[in-house]
Amino acid sequence: MLSELKSALRPALVLTALFALLLGLVYPLALTAMGQLVFPEQANGSLVRDGSKIVGSKLIGQRFLADAYFHGRPSAAGAVGYDAAASSGSNLGPASKALADRVAADVKALTATAPGRPVPPDLVTTSASGLDPHISPEAAFFQIARVAKARGIDDASLRSLVEASVEHPLAGILGERRVNVLMLNRALDARFPTK
Repeated sequence: MLSELKSALRPALVLTALFALLLGLVYPLALTAMGQLVFPEQANGSLVRDGSKIVGSKLIGQRFLADAYFHGRPSAAGAVGYDAAASSGSNLGPASKALADRVAADVKALTATAPGRPVPPDLVTTSASGLDPHISPEAAFFQIARVAKARGIDDASLRSLVEASVEHPLAGILGERRVNVLMLNRALDARFPTK
């Protein structure tokens, strides 16, 4: 009886150890190596550098507050937003007074910067992760007057920069047109430096 148990237990332990080694070590290392060889930029976080200094990632939004920069979506990730360690939505539902009050205040503030124009929804609503680096082209166009005034440039020049920064759907069908706020602000600094 004991010998039968040992003979049944041995293959189970050997297979457990084999699959733990294969699926817990070999497979992840192989995928990591493949990612580094085939997609090194994406595998390392799509980092954006200014010389040797890392200034951000194309995949994670940042907080821009100055009038001379385009602003991204509001973020509920962390105490001040865009905290990757606290990535989440606000968990405030459509009936939440706190959410309604925040959105109303944001709409009022944005309307003051562009009177008579409707505020794009993505400028007053958070994304599910709180880290979305993109806004709609409409949200970028909405901010042109404020950024142009702060930088002392004409709206038409800034509009052409925004149009050049619009990313199109993958293969023309997957996703929506969008603008990466970090990349737009870097292009803005390169073309129209602040004084």
